[in-house]
Amino acid sequence: MHPASAFRNPDRALLEKMIEEIGFGMIFAATPDGLRVAHVPLLWTGDGTLQFHLSRGNALTKHLGGMTVLAVVNGPDGYVSPRWYADPEQVPTWNYVAVELEGRVRRMDAEGLLAQITALSDKHEARVAAGKPWTMDKLPEAKSRALQAGIVGFELEVLGWRETVKLSQNKSAEERERVAAGLDSEGSAGLAALMRTLAP
Repeated sequence: MHPASAFRNPDRALLEKMIEEIGFGMIFAATPDGLRVAHVPLLWTGDGTLQFHLSRGNALTKHLGGMTVLAVVNGPDGYVSPRWYADPEQVPTWNYVAVELEGRVRRMDAEGLLAQITALSDKHEARVAAGKPWTMDKLPEAKSRALQAGIVGFELEVLGWRETVKLSQNKSAEERERVAAGLDSEGSAGLAALMRTLAP
């Protein structure tokens, strides 16, 4: 989390929407085997919990139940060139959006895991433009059970939120617009749009 208070945005609904829209992040934990990270699809349940699953063979899987971990979701990011400012006494920086979620993890039972992966596939299949959405019932039951046996579901009870919404809020409105235009020109339209809508 960035230390500057200018880059805080405590709007919980905004942060939850970001998690829902991105749907992917990292789980960090200190295990008896050392520091470990897993890159996982995420499902925000809307009731203060974040669900994910790991391969049974993942280095984190055997440790996570009962642990306190850190989940990180990264939003848009981009390099900010000093050339974009009217003020010549500027240096390069990086604008970005990220949310950290700290909490306790519990292992899910088979029923919970099935509900999680069904919800994940339904959610993302709805975003695929062409064709009829794929559903879990397309798999033969024996194949589905075999695949589910290879993964473990987890649920993180979120106890702490830490966000960074670094969008040049420490600059004037004119300079922010120049940076947004620069980001647009470099193909970072999403970050530029956030600068125009979220920065004061």
